[in-house]
Amino acid sequence: MQRKRFIAGAVCPQCRAQDTLAVGQEDHVDVVTCVKCGYRQCQSDPPPAAPERQGEHIIGIFHPD
Repeated sequence: MQRKRFIAGAVCPQCRAQDTLAVGQEDHVDVVTCVKCGYRQCQSDPPPAAPERQGEHIIGIFHPD
């Protein structure tokens, strides 16, 4: 069994409880679990769609090293 780490300040999207989400790995996939209601989200779940920015021009992208 892998060790889980709590995500400080995170709010569960299902039960809205704060500081109850823990992240761990199962079969080399990151899994977020709420210890209060049992909500689970896997890394393989599709991320929420980012809004498209029409007409926005990008000059450059900053990559701090």
